[in-house]
Amino acid sequence: MKKPELLVTPTSIEDIVPLADAGADAFIVGEERYALRLAGEFSREDVKEAIRLGHSKGKKVYVSMNAIFHNDKVEELTDYLAFAKDAGADAVVFGDPAVLMAAREAAPTMKLHWNTETTATNWYTCNYWGRKGAKRAVLAREINMDAIVEIKEKAEVEIEVQVHGMSCMFQSKRSLLGNYFLYQGKEMEIENRRLEKDMFLHDEERGNKYPIFEDSNGTHIMSPNDICIIDELQDMMDAGVDSFKIDGILKSPDYIVEVTRLYRKAIDLFFEDPDKYEDAKGELLERIEEIQPPSRPLDTGFFFKETVY
Repeated sequence: MKKPELLVTPTSIEDIVPLADAGADAFIVGEERYALRLAGEFSREDVKEAIRLGHSKGKKVYVSMNAIFHNDKVEELTDYLAFAKDAGADAVVFGDPAVLMAAREAAPTMKLHWNTETTATNWYTCNYWGRKGAKRAVLAREINMDAIVEIKEKAEVEIEVQVHGMSCMFQSKRSLLGNYFLYQGKEMEIENRRLEKDMFLHDEERGNKYPIFEDSNGTHIMSPNDICIIDELQDMMDAGVDSFKIDGILKSPDYIVEVTRLYRKAIDLFFEDPDKYEDAKGELLERIEEIQPPSRPLDTGFFFKETVY
C-alpha cells in the first residue's frame, strides 16, 4: 500500500516552497483563461517558476486546463499544451475532450487528469476516459464514501478525491453579477472581482452564506461550508485512493499551509501505525477548527450521505 499524494492548490508562486515544506506532494497551477476556480492566477512565467520551484523540492506540478471551451479558444489549446510540456508540467488537468484531442497533437506523452468536478460518479465512466488517454479521474464531490471505495476497487486509472475546502455549487458562463450591477446603473470590473472575498448570496431561511465570485469564465457560487474529513481518511487510505486534494480557493496562504501540515501528519501517522492515526485524528480536527473562519463551518460534505444529484 502506498501513501496517497497530498495535492494542494497554491495562491501564488510564493506559496510553493512553504507548502512543499509543510508536506504537499503536488500542486495545481494555471491561468484563468484555461482553468476554472483556481486558488490563484498564474501567468505563463509564473507557471514555469512554480514548476521549477516544485521540482527543486521533489514535488509534482500539474497545469489546469479544465475550463469549458467554446470555438474561439479551441485553436489556442495546442499552443498552451505545448507550453505546458516545454515548461515541464507533470500533468494537465482537463474536462473538455477538446483538450485531450489537442494533447494528442501537441503533447502526446503528457499525463492527463480528467476532472469535470461533477460527472465522475462511477468506475465505468472513469475507465472510459482512461481508455481515451486519461491517467487519473477526479471524482465528483457529491458521491459518498462507499461509492468512492467501490470506484477505486474497479478503476483502471488513478483516483483523486477532494478532502478539504469549499466546492462549487453553481456555475454560469453568464456575467450574472456584472449584469446585476449594470441593471442598478453601476459598473463592476470583472478582474477586480476575482479576489473579492466578501460577496455572498445570503439564505436567511437556512442561515447560509454562499460565496460568489465572477471571472472571465462566468459566475461561480460556492458551498457555504468547507469539507473537512481529516478524521475520516482511513477507508480511502485502505482502499488505495491515489490523491487527496486540499482546495485553497478563497483561503489565505497561512491557512492553506497549516491545513496541509495537519493532513500530512494524518497521512503519515496512518502509514506508520493506523492506531496512532486513530488516537490523533480528533486532535487534528480540533486544530483545524481552531483556525477555521467562523463564517465557514466544517462538515463532511457527501462522504456519509446518500449520493444525491
